[in-house]
Amino acid sequence: MMAMTQPVGDLLREWRQRRRMSQLDLASEAEISTRHLSFVETGRALPSREMVLHLAEQLEVPLRERNVLLVAAGFAPVFAERALEDPALQAARKAVDLVLAGHEPYPALAVDRHWTLIAANAAVGRLITGADAKLLQPPVNVLRLSLHPNGLAPRIANLPQWRAHLLARLRHQVEVSADPVLVELMRELAAYPVPSSARSGRSPTVHEFAGVLVPLQFVTEAGTLSFLSTTTVFGTPLDITLSELALESFFPADTKTAEALRKLAGDAR
Repeated sequence: MMAMTQPVGDLLREWRQRRRMSQLDLASEAEISTRHLSFVETGRALPSREMVLHLAEQLEVPLRERNVLLVAAGFAPVFAERALEDPALQAARKAVDLVLAGHEPYPALAVDRHWTLIAANAAVGRLITGADAKLLQPPVNVLRLSLHPNGLAPRIANLPQWRAHLLARLRHQVEVSADPVLVELMRELAAYPVPSSARSGRSPTVHEFAGVLVPLQFVTEAGTLSFLSTTTVFGTPLDITLSELALESFFPADTKTAEALRKLAGDAR
């Protein structure tokens, strides 16, 4: 609400500075004069609705914040925000469910912009058993569940590396979005102690993928399983909910992990 009381020029300047762009950089990308951009940022010129959206596009401003820019400029918001269960998003929700189910027996889940769990397949449920019941009460925050000492952290064999990876991703999100909820989440997670039992050295699996990606090594009754993860988002969404939805899919990093996951899925039937 505080941001909505700011002039649109101030907000655009803040986003430009957050993106580490000069006025010349943004003016060139937007194909407008530096003079006009300067007038917009200082309030000497009022941007049209099209110009606000054009500059927001160049600055890669999240859809939620584009609505804020429009309101600050005196225009109505244009991006809707519907619940994923809304009939208008039925096709998108079906696509999410199909991706999660189709990824079995490997774990996959969907999260919103604050890393709140939206949906998960059965493989995820089989791996998170044993975590503190309080952390599994909705709404479940996936990062909190992963790094909390009473959550999954004690079972992550390469916790220092995985923790650093997750915090780096979250830090990037904070820089991109300036979301205060993520800022607070970052403070909370960074304050969690790292169990002394966690291995700080690199295992062979960590070394194998070093410089390319960070695997997740998860201790289970079937042994230590190694995963590679990918993130999928909807392309060119016009709905805020879809623009903030991400699918996290985990693939086995070795044959042992693939076989163990297939066996766990078979035993659960």
